[in-house]
Amino acid sequence: MDEHSRTRCKWPPLLLGLLLVAAGLALVIGGGKLVSLGGSAYYLIAGIGVIASGVLLAMRRGAALWLYALILFATLVWALWEVGLDWWQLVPRVAIPCLIGIIMLLPWWRKPLHSRGGSLALSGSIVAAIIVAIASQFSDPGTIEGTISNASEEASDVNPAQVSGDDWPAYGGTNAGTHYSSLNQITPDNIGELEEIWRIQTGDAAGPNAPPEITNQNTPLKVNGSLYICTSHSRAMALSPETGETQWSFDPEVSTMGAEDFSLWAHMTCRGLAYYDAANYSTDPASTAPDSKATDSAAPDANESADGSASTSDTALSFDIFNDSDIFSLDLSFLSLLFGVEEESDTQPMLSETDVMCPRRLYLPTADARLIALNADTGERCTSFGENGEVDLTNNIGDFDPGGYYSTSPATVTENLVILGGHVTDNSSVDEPSGVIRAFDVHTGELVWNWDSGNPDDTEPLAEGETYTRNSPNVWAPISVDEELGMVYLPMGNATPDQFGANRSENDETYSAGLVALNLEDGQVEWVYQFVHHDLWDMDSPAQPVLIDLATNNGTQPAVIQPTKQGSLYVLNRETGEPIVPIEEVPAPQGAVEGDWTAETQPRSALNLLPPPLTERDMWGASPFDQMMCRIQFNSLRYEGQYTPPSLEGSIVYPGNVGVMNWGGVAVDPERQALFTGAKYLAFISTLVPREEVEEGQGSASEQGLQPNAGAPYAVELGPLLSVLGLPCQAPSWGDVAGIDLQSAEVVWKHRNGTTRDSMPFDLPIGLKVGVPALGGPVTTAGGVSFLSGTLDQYLRGYDITTGEELYKARLPAGGQATPMTYTGEDGRQYVVVTAGGHGTFGTKMGDYVIGYALPE
Repeated sequence: MDEHSRTRCKWPPLLLGLLLVAAGLALVIGGGKLVSLGGSAYYLIAGIGVIASGVLLAMRRGAALWLYALILFATLVWALWEVGLDWWQLVPRVAIPCLIGIIMLLPWWRKPLHSRGGSLALSGSIVAAIIVAIASQFSDPGTIEGTISNASEEASDVNPAQVSGDDWPAYGGTNAGTHYSSLNQITPDNIGELEEIWRIQTGDAAGPNAPPEITNQNTPLKVNGSLYICTSHSRAMALSPETGETQWSFDPEVSTMGAEDFSLWAHMTCRGLAYYDAANYSTDPASTAPDSKATDSAAPDANESADGSASTSDTALSFDIFNDSDIFSLDLSFLSLLFGVEEESDTQPMLSETDVMCPRRLYLPTADARLIALNADTGERCTSFGENGEVDLTNNIGDFDPGGYYSTSPATVTENLVILGGHVTDNSSVDEPSGVIRAFDVHTGELVWNWDSGNPDDTEPLAEGETYTRNSPNVWAPISVDEELGMVYLPMGNATPDQFGANRSENDETYSAGLVALNLEDGQVEWVYQFVHHDLWDMDSPAQPVLIDLATNNGTQPAVIQPTKQGSLYVLNRETGEPIVPIEEVPAPQGAVEGDWTAETQPRSALNLLPPPLTERDMWGASPFDQMMCRIQFNSLRYEGQYTPPSLEGSIVYPGNVGVMNWGGVAVDPERQALFTGAKYLAFISTLVPREEVEEGQGSASEQGLQPNAGAPYAVELGPLLSVLGLPCQAPSWGDVAGIDLQSAEVVWKHRNGTTRDSMPFDLPIGLKVGVPALGGPVTTAGGVSFLSGTLDQYLRGYDITTGEELYKARLPAGGQATPMTYTGEDGRQYVVVTAGGHGTFGTKMGDYVIGYALPE
C-alpha cells in the first residue's frame, strides 16, 4: 500500500474516534454530576468506556470494536432492566449507541482495524438490540385492552334531561353536561365514509396585539333551525346547519377597558353561548305564534325528550315588528289576553316583555365583562333585558386589570334564571376580583341572587357601591343544573395566588378546589365536597360537572361526576354530596415554604386516571445526552410524588397544572353507563421566587413564565418539565384516550392518542404515535362513536366507545382545541361540527375555521 492509501485509511478511524472521545467526555461530565445528585452511574461508566473506544479507534486498534460491542450489549441489558420492552423508553437509551455501532462496521472504519472477531462481537450486540426492538413492538405497558358492554339493562330508561337529540341546545348537550347525543346514524361500520360538507372562516383571527392565550374553544349550539357560534373576540354568528352559510352576525365591539391593546390580557376566549326558548316552558296548548320561525327547538333541561324533541308546546309568541322596546311600549297583560294566554296562573306565567320581543334568545358573555341577550332569530339585542340588552358584570366587582375578570365559559340557563361565574387571572396579585356566582332573571336581567364563597350565607343581591369579597374562589368552568332537584353544581376554583396559601380565609379553605351544590331558587349552599385540601398546585375543578342517573348495586342513584386536573373522577350523590365511588384520604408530602403549610392528606377517588409517580427511570429524551440532562434536572428538583409542595429550589408537579383533565371534561353515555375522556400527562415545575428578587413590573400575562403574585411574599415561575431540545422530560405517553365502565368504576381500555405531526421542526405527512396532550373535550353518541379533536396534531378523530379503536380521522386546517358537537340537519343527516382555530399557549396553528362533517347523501 502506498503512502497516499495509508493516509486515506488513517483518517476515517481518527475522525470517528475523536467524535467518540467528545461524546464520552460529555457523558462523563454529565454522568459525574448525576452521580453526585444520587442518580444512575450508567452515564459515567458508559462515558469512560466510550472515551476508551474512541482512543482505540483513533489508534486503529481492533480492540475498539470489542470494547464498543461490550458497551452496546451492557447498555441493552441496562435498558431492559430499567424499562423492559417499552419501545419509546428504549429509543433514547439504545437507538444512537446502536447506530454508532452500525457505522463502526462500515468498511471505511472497520477495515483499517483488522479485527474479524471484534466485528463479529459488535454485529452480535447490534443483532441483539434489533431483536429487542422488534419484540418491543408487541408490548405497550401503558395500554389497557378491554371492551365496554353495549348497554346496561339497569339504564334502559334514560333521563331525557341527560340526552341531546336532533338539536344541541346547550354547551354540554343539555344542562346535565353529558356531551351525549341519542343520534345513531354514524356508527363504527360507516364512520369511514364521513366527509367534510362545509367549511367557513369567521374572520376573527389573532391580530398583532393579541393576548398570548387567544384561544378558539367554542362548541356551537344547534337549535331553532340555526347553528350558533361565538368567536375569541366575543362575536356571535348564526349559521345554516346544513351549509355553514351565515344567517346573521353580531359584534359586541369588545372594549380594551382602558388598555392600549389586548396583549396584556391573560385570555381571550368564548367557549359557548346559552340558549333560551320561552315556548319550552309553556304549558298552554292555546298559545299561538304569529311568527313560524323554527319552533322545533329542544330545551336544555328535563323538558326535552330522549330523541331531542321538545315535550312541551312547540309554540311561542313572536312579534318581529316589535323589536325595539324604546319605540314600542307594550301592555303585556293586554297581549296575553289578546292571544289567549292567562296573565297569571299556576301553569302559565305572564309573558315578559323580553319573551314577547325575543321569545328565542341567546346569552353572550363578552371579554369586557358584559352579558348580552340577543334575539336568536335576528341577532339583534333584546333591549328589554338589562340595559339595552346587556348586564354589566363589573357591578360590585371592584377594580381589576383589563381582561382580569369576565366569563370565558357560557352561562347556564334555566326556566327563570341565567347563571354564570367568571374567569379571574391566576397569580397576578392577592387583590383580585371576587369569584362570585350570579343568577339573573332570564327575562329582565335583574340580579336574583349571588353566591360569594367569601360570604356564603348572604345570597341577597348587594346594594350599589358594595363589593363582593375580594379574591374569593371563582368558578370559571361551565356550571350544571338539575332543575328537577332544584340544584346548581359549581366546579370551584381557588383563591389566587395558587402556589402560596398562607393568607387564605376559612371560607377559602372550605370552598376552593371542590364541588358546591346550591339551591337553585335562592343560592343557598346545599352541600360541599372538597377534592384538594389547601391547594398549592392550581388543581381547581376545571370542567363542567356531569349529571347522570347511575345504576349501582344499591339501585339507581342521582350522581354527579367531577373530572379533575389531578386525575381523579369524583362520583357523588348529587342530592346529598355523599361519595358513590369510594374516596380515600391518602398521606401527602409535607414541608411547605416558610410561612405556609400543607394538608396532611388529600382525597383520591378509587376511579382515577392518575399515572404512577415519576422516577429517574421515567426521564426521556431524543438521545442519551438530553435524557441524561433530564435525569440531572429531575434529581435537582424537589419531588416526593403528587402534591409535592412548591419550593425555592423548584418542585415537580405531576400531573401538571394543565391537568389530566381540563375544561374539555368528559363525555358520558347514560345508556351504556360508560365514560369517554382524553387524559394528559405532562410534568410541570413550580419554583417560588422571593419578592425581593422580582423586579417591579416583571411577570407574564401567560400561564407560563414568571407569575408576579403582587402582595405575596413569593412570585412563582411556572413551566413544563422539558429537555434541552424542548421535548417533555418524562417518557410518553403524554396523552391518552380512555373508556370507563361507570357501574364497575373501572378503566376498561386506554390507548395512546395523537402523533408528533405538527410538533416537529419539519413537516411530514405522518407523525409518530407517542400519545400527545389534548385540550378540548369529547362528544359521544348512541351510535357507539365518540369524537375528539383537541390533540397537538391537527385532526378530528372518531373512536369506538366500546373498545377505544381509532376508526376515523380528518385533517384540520388549524388546531382543534375545542369540543365537537353533533345534530340532525333538515336534510335528515347527522352532522359533526368542530371549531378549528388553535390555541396560543398550547402552540397549535391559529385559524378561524368551523367545519361540518356528515355521511354522503
